[in-house]
Amino acid sequence: MSGIWQTVWLEPVSNTHIEKLYITPDIDKKSLKIILEIQNFLPGFELEVEVKGDTSFKKVISSQLDEFEIDIPSPILWSPENPFLYILELKLKRENEIVDSIESYFGMRKISLGKEIDGIRSIELNNKKLFQYGPLDQGYWPDGVYTAPSDEALRYDIEITKALGFNMIRKHVKVEPARWYYYCDRIGILVWQDMPNGGTVSIASDGDIQSQRDTREESSKKFYYQELKSMIKSLYNFPSIITWVPFNEGWGQFDTKNVCEIIREFDNARLIDAASGWFDFGDGDIYDIHSYPTPKMPPIKNLKSRAAVIGEFGGLGFEINDHIWTFNEKFVYRDYTDKNSLLGKYTKLILKLKRLIVKGLSAAVYTQTTDVEQEVNGLLTYDREFIKFDKDKVIKLNLSLY
Repeated sequence: MSGIWQTVWLEPVSNTHIEKLYITPDIDKKSLKIILEIQNFLPGFELEVEVKGDTSFKKVISSQLDEFEIDIPSPILWSPENPFLYILELKLKRENEIVDSIESYFGMRKISLGKEIDGIRSIELNNKKLFQYGPLDQGYWPDGVYTAPSDEALRYDIEITKALGFNMIRKHVKVEPARWYYYCDRIGILVWQDMPNGGTVSIASDGDIQSQRDTREESSKKFYYQELKSMIKSLYNFPSIITWVPFNEGWGQFDTKNVCEIIREFDNARLIDAASGWFDFGDGDIYDIHSYPTPKMPPIKNLKSRAAVIGEFGGLGFEINDHIWTFNEKFVYRDYTDKNSLLGKYTKLILKLKRLIVKGLSAAVYTQTTDVEQEVNGLLTYDREFIKFDKDKVIKLNLSLY
């Protein structure tokens, strides 16, 4: 991909203006932490903060405008079941004149690990255990590739995912336009955000993953860190994002521990899935394995006080004539020729997941939302015209996991 494929705009601002805004909710303290980056700040400014929710209130900040906290009494918590969002308005004033104003929103929610039980920790949303289940979502389109054909189409992928009974999406090695995350916030679905990555990793001939040898060039590492920080900063305020995934299946994986430390430095309020699949070095909050097509439990001995997750499984293929976008050999993990056999296998996978949840599994990711070029293992066709499963039966199966 090249060129401009996301939304861009120009906006005139005052010489003194709010450049960036970082919002961190704390449901335990019933408060909201706000960090501002103000360009060309001069003495004598004050900030008027207004929060609009079930009730509205204002607060004037006259000192330390760059970092402060405000109380959120009796907060309404954001969750997939109740995606309640507060409106936040900020007005930068000097001598009662509004110099700059911005409007945003926030959700009061918390993502964390529960207490360790028999070597396993669960993932908790708002201090309550919640099994997370969603599809791998690559965000490709047959006409625009990385760009959705319309705002309605962008929103539809999220809406149909939620409608099918999923409560999570793993956004796979792509950073979407801001509106995609906005819709996740509004519709109410959890997001595991991958960091786009490439490059190669070689493993010692004896197969010892501890002998991992990095083949990235130093310039590639530099750009990776630069874009990782940029991704976290630009997506920081979206409450739907609850997990960062810096590496996938060893693609360009390097300095895993250091990468996790950098993520934690920029954002210590979310979980880190250090390496989804393949090469785990005990870092982050999650031990994530890939298992196709049938899910299996990550070995408890390798958890190291982390949550157990299946980052990818499934990959059940089914072609629909006249809705295929490839002239190459198709790619699937298992191939089926009719809806009934496809649903039968999917049912078995869900039953297997139920047994793993009892053993302590915290989350699972099914491959995948839609077909993508030669990959015909989507829940939907690439053009989003057909859902390959009996919708009502899939919804019932998915909801049975919670």
